[in-house]
Amino acid sequence: MYPVELTTPMAQDLTNFGFQSLSTAEDVDNALSKSGTTLLVVNSVCGCAAANARPGAKMATQNDKAPDNMVTVFAGVDNAATAKAREHLLPYPPSSPAIALFKDGKLVHFLERHHIEGRSAEIIAQNLKMAFDRYC
Repeated sequence: MYPVELTTPMAQDLTNFGFQSLSTAEDVDNALSKSGTTLLVVNSVCGCAAANARPGAKMATQNDKAPDNMVTVFAGVDNAATAKAREHLLPYPPSSPAIALFKDGKLVHFLERHHIEGRSAEIIAQNLKMAFDRYC
């Protein structure tokens, strides 16, 4: 577990933007089984989450087509929720940060850490916008 004083501002970066924070396994199951589209960000304390993943996810939602729902879990903080989210992300291995798009409860687009690390927020946003245009 990371200290809450450390992670609160990182979590608020998304929740202040409109992402719903999920803290239990039940919250995750409910959110990811909704009809329509749901964007999930597996948040993290690492630098690529701050510089690339969170800004890229936020930029992407400023698109003509955007997900119906935006949710987040915090790896190393929301342990039960993160574990449940990772079950929904199978067959992909655990990754944080990560960004996933679900449509009608099915995973349709996924960015693992290796897709995020070393790429700019703008490139991540463009990748997600293409997925939104296709699935939202």
